[in-house]
Amino acid sequence: MTDATSSLPAAFFPPSAPPNFTRADFGPDFHWGAAAAAYQVEGAWQLQGKGPSIWDDFTRRKGAVRRGEHGRVATDFYHRHATDLDLAQAMGLTDFRFSAAWPRVLPAGVGAVNRRGLDFYDRLVDACLERELRPWVTVYHWDLPSALQAKGGWANRSVVGWLADYAQVLAHRLGDRVQHWMVLNEPMVFVGAGHLLGVHAPGRRHLGAFLAAAHHATLAQAEGGRALRALLPATARIGTTFSCSYLTPHRPGHARDEAATRRADALLNRFFVEPALGLGYPVAELPALRWLLERYHRPGDEQRMQFDFDFWGIQNYTREVVKFSPWLPLQWATLVPAKRRGVPHTDMGWEVYPESIYEMLKQYAAYPNAPQLVVTESGAAFPDVKAGGAVADAERRAYLQAALGQVLRARRDGLDVAGYFAWTLTDNFEWAEGYGPRFGLVHVDYQTQERTVKSSGLWYRDFLRWPGAAGPSGAEGRRADFPEPFAAGSVG
Repeated sequence: MTDATSSLPAAFFPPSAPPNFTRADFGPDFHWGAAAAAYQVEGAWQLQGKGPSIWDDFTRRKGAVRRGEHGRVATDFYHRHATDLDLAQAMGLTDFRFSAAWPRVLPAGVGAVNRRGLDFYDRLVDACLERELRPWVTVYHWDLPSALQAKGGWANRSVVGWLADYAQVLAHRLGDRVQHWMVLNEPMVFVGAGHLLGVHAPGRRHLGAFLAAAHHATLAQAEGGRALRALLPATARIGTTFSCSYLTPHRPGHARDEAATRRADALLNRFFVEPALGLGYPVAELPALRWLLERYHRPGDEQRMQFDFDFWGIQNYTREVVKFSPWLPLQWATLVPAKRRGVPHTDMGWEVYPESIYEMLKQYAAYPNAPQLVVTESGAAFPDVKAGGAVADAERRAYLQAALGQVLRARRDGLDVAGYFAWTLTDNFEWAEGYGPRFGLVHVDYQTQERTVKSSGLWYRDFLRWPGAAGPSGAEGRRADFPEPFAAGSVG
């Protein structure tokens, strides 16, 4: 790909000069990070006592993942984390978000701790701190131990206690150095895609399993928060993350599409947030949730679902356009694909719509007693091509600039938004899509594991290294090149 790409309209691209804001506009305490997840990058799937996860199992199913790909090696972060953290430091990041693999720490999900697995995260935290990168730990990012899935997994109410116990194992070992914690990553995705649609692990397609898993995840995000708070220092910040999309009706003003949009919003954007605030499930918009309450809700659960988080992680990639559908009884709604609407879209088929970040920050900030917000994931996948030792990803650079502009817009409107984490630092295993979509600021050759900083990563480095200037061409600030062996852009 070159800067003269044609998959997005020319008007989308900012001018070649830097945007009309600087790092300094975000304030001195803003968190600048990138995010990653254990199964997507670590590899080392059977080393040093690690047990199997539901994703190890799911990727063995024929047709489950494009091209039959898997995360057994991934980007070999388990062995190459020092290299990747050097890149993060050289890029000027101040924070690095990662998850701990549950079966690496507790191979059976409960019981005996795998000390060698826990030692890895101990070393990883120290490696972050040595590079002045604040570590943000996600307790659960979708890799449930296979041993727990054999007992029902998220459809078994016992998972609430299993998750809390696992969180405390991490807190005991890492809590003296890790100040930022997230309980769950995008619960609506792992319960919806994994238990209703069947396109993610564990690959179930059953409404009852979905409702059970959703309720237990709601309880677990609160119970996990309490488990962490019981052990961590008072200065620790405990949050959780939510997937979200700005939703608009296919036909504005059309009664059925407007109602479908409200139902979709209740399911996709409100389901896990409102119980934590003590508002309960959005049953008025989703009457099917009465079945959840009848079958899985127990006395006292209304209180157990509540937790006073210090921050919410907002994870937004796009907006969705919603229309009424008589064939989907849970929400009576369907999403109209971006391709069908003829709008610019990414390799994931998601509409390029950076304004969605602003709209979702505004929606979540509007809740009474809403905590601080952090954009814990934001990014775009495009068909990167390495040529002449470089990757000129103009589309991603433009997306990054536009996304940051929307975050700054929210801050200027008075919203308490404390950080931005790009998804992701390096290209990685993108779940059911395999290694096709590339989200990274750093290109990975999956055959050789060579890293190449993309033009978006170089732009981000320049933006972060000139806190008081208009950009690399400004008079203030200093240039900070990637140290050897990254100065040429690549490392094996």
